[in-house]
Order: sequence, then C-alpha cells, then structure tokens
Amino acid sequence: MTRVLAIYPISTGYEVMGFLHIIAAIVAFGPLLVYPTLKDAAPERLAKLHMTITFPALVALWVFGMGLAGMSDDTFKMSQTWLVLAIVDWAILMVVSFFLIKPAITDTSDSAKSKFSAGVGITHLGMIVGLALMIWKPGY
Repeated sequence: MTRVLAIYPISTGYEVMGFLHIIAAIVAFGPLLVYPTLKDAAPERLAKLHMTITFPALVALWVFGMGLAGMSDDTFKMSQTWLVLAIVDWAILMVVSFFLIKPAITDTSDSAKSKFSAGVGITHLGMIVGLALMIWKPGY
C-alpha cells in the first residue's frame, strides 16, 4: 500500500506552498460551513465576509495549487486526471460562489433562499470532491 502524504517532501519551498494551499482551503471552506446559520442574522456582514475572505481564499487556493503542480519536479503533470478534475472542480466552485451565493446572501426572496441553499450545498459537495481528488489522486 502506498503512503498518502498531504505534502510531498520535494523541497522547503514546495512544503511552504503546500502548507499555504491547505490554509487557503481551510479559509475558503470553513466559513461556508456556518453560512446557513449566519445568513438571517447579518446578511450584509456575511456578504462582506464572502467577498473579502472566502472568495479571495478560493483564488489563493488555485494559485497555491498551481504553484505546487509547477514546483513538483515532474512528479505531477497538468495532464494527470486528478489535476484536471481538481481544476474543473475549482472553476465550478468559483462560478457557484460568485453567481449563486454572493447575490443570494442579501436577497430575502424565496428564489434567493433556494439559490443560496443550492450554492452552499454545491460548495460542500465540491469541497468533498476536491478533498478526495487531493487524497487519492486518480490517474496518478
């Protein structure tokens, strides 16, 4: 059985980039776990939180992930299935975050509530898919 490492010991820079990638994932997805309970209490503050912390952390997640792929000394190639699927997963999460969650936070209509719930649910699913891709690396 192969050993699963969160961050491969390729170089110190690679390990720092991996650490930043994991921190960006925690910052991006952590608040989303409590969004449903915060939405009714302070929607304006939640919208600000989303656009100043969560959304930029999703961008940082991609930046550090691409840095890891680029610094891997040919261990990982952009044509590998798990990396392609991870990029597609990330792109879906960005679209959902910007076009479903963000506008629905401050809107109180019924359609906005369903868009918000769908957006948060899709994001949770995308987080699980991304985590599974990072752990098992299909096609590697």
